[in-house]
Amino acid sequence: MRHEYKDLKLGAILGLTNDIRKDNDRFSITSNTIKFLWNRNDEPIEFVVDDMVLKLMPNQMVTVTYLQNISFSKTNLPLSAILFNREFYCISDHDSEVSCNGILFFGTQDLPIISIPDDQLRKFNVWFEVFLEEFSTPDNIQGDMLQMLLKRLIIMSTRLAKEQHIVKALNNEQVDTIRKFNYLVDIHYKTKRKVSEYAEMLFKSPKTLSNLFSIYNQKSPQQIILERLALEAKRLIHFTDKQNQEIAFDLGFNDPAHFSRFFKKMTQKTPSEYRETLPISA
Repeated sequence: MRHEYKDLKLGAILGLTNDIRKDNDRFSITSNTIKFLWNRNDEPIEFVVDDMVLKLMPNQMVTVTYLQNISFSKTNLPLSAILFNREFYCISDHDSEVSCNGILFFGTQDLPIISIPDDQLRKFNVWFEVFLEEFSTPDNIQGDMLQMLLKRLIIMSTRLAKEQHIVKALNNEQVDTIRKFNYLVDIHYKTKRKVSEYAEMLFKSPKTLSNLFSIYNQKSPQQIILERLALEAKRLIHFTDKQNQEIAFDLGFNDPAHFSRFFKKMTQKTPSEYRETLPISA
């Protein structure tokens, strides 16, 4: 089962499939999409995000973006997916926790796995059936209805993510600062490596950010910046034909030797050593 809505004028797409393994490349627009991946099976399911094997338990959901490389070669069961691009949902690109810049998508450096509680499973299943039914109602307001339904999914999932991932000691303003920091890192990590640069954009002091992240998790703001840079380096080595020198310059290093030292510090391997550990099929 595969459905899609598209607006050719805007280049917008919204897609639904009960098996993204076989339908991943069958939508009319496949690049730059954001995905909800939902395990609706009774057994765990595995797939690969970048070079990490991710296991979803039954009734768990995760969001992935076009910044990540997804492989379903290890997936042996159907995996439901809802996909969309910025042109469909984020035309105004507003900045809030239920936008495309929200905590489900670019608001965290870790993949937000959401567990749907038993007492909320019916609500999600009803939403899925209504969403599915709306694809069979092609009229001039179908796009508006689908957008409303997508926003409802984002709201329901964001509430669960906040309950399950956000430290209770944090208030909404603090959560929003964390989200915005992570989003800014995703945009500027190649050119801005200092916490003070992000603190200035957020109208906070570096100390305030450091204290906030010490409450939120184990990683410091500086560590998040460096890990984002290292992650992109691994992606470029893994998924492109670029040589180490090209990757160094792409990531803002003027000296390839400096890049090599940075990469080894972050991964315990030089770029060449890391490349040698990759499977031949990569």
